[in-house]
Amino acid sequence: MLSRWNALLVSARDGREEPDPAPYGRNLIERWSEPQRHYHTADHLLDVLNRIDELAPHARGADVDTVLLAAWFHDAVYRPDRSENEERSASLAARALPEAGVSQARTDEVARLVRLTVSHDPEPDDIDGELLCDADLAVLAGPPDEYAGYAAAVRKEYAFVPDDAFMKGRAEVLGQLLGLPHLFRTPYAQERWEHVARRNLRTEMELLVKGD
Repeated sequence: MLSRWNALLVSARDGREEPDPAPYGRNLIERWSEPQRHYHTADHLLDVLNRIDELAPHARGADVDTVLLAAWFHDAVYRPDRSENEERSASLAARALPEAGVSQARTDEVARLVRLTVSHDPEPDDIDGELLCDADLAVLAGPPDEYAGYAAAVRKEYAFVPDDAFMKGRAEVLGQLLGLPHLFRTPYAQERWEHVARRNLRTEMELLVKGD
C-alpha cells in the first residue's frame, strides 16, 4: 500500500520527488488501521482503489490521480459515533496535500470529492464524482457471502447502538438506496453491478424485517 501511495503522490504532483511522500502515506495507513474500524478498514480502501482502476478505462475524461487521492482520504477520519467524518476527512486532505506538494486546484477537487461521499449523489456531468462514488459503493455488488461479511462488519462498527435502533436506522438506509433510480452512475457499473447490488440490498432488507 505504501509503494502505491508513493507512486500516486509523485504522479499527482507532476513527477516531483520532494517532499518524501512516505510519511504522508504511513499516516494515512495508520488511520485506516485504527481499532474502531471493522468495515472502513485498509481492506476497504484497497478495494476502492482497485475498483477505481477497473472503472477508469471506461470513465473518459476523469482525472484518475485526483480520484485516487480522494479515495485515500475519503474515510481517513472515521468515528462510528460521529456524523462529520467526511468533513473532517476533507479538512485533513486540505491541510496535508499542499504540504505534500499537491497543487491547490487538485487539493480543492480532492476535498470536494471527499465531501461528495456523504450523499454519493454526483451531478450528471461530474465524471470524477461518478468514478469515486461508484467505486465506493461497489461493495454492494459483491457475492452473497462477501455482502454478508460487509453487513456484519457495519453492524460491528455500530455495536454501541441497540439492536432495535440499529435495525430501524439500517432499514432507512437500505430503503433510501433502493429508492434511487440508479445506485451506480457510470455505464460500466450500471451494467455489471446494479442488478446484483439491488438483489443484495433487498435480501438484507428482508432479513431485517424478519428480525434475522
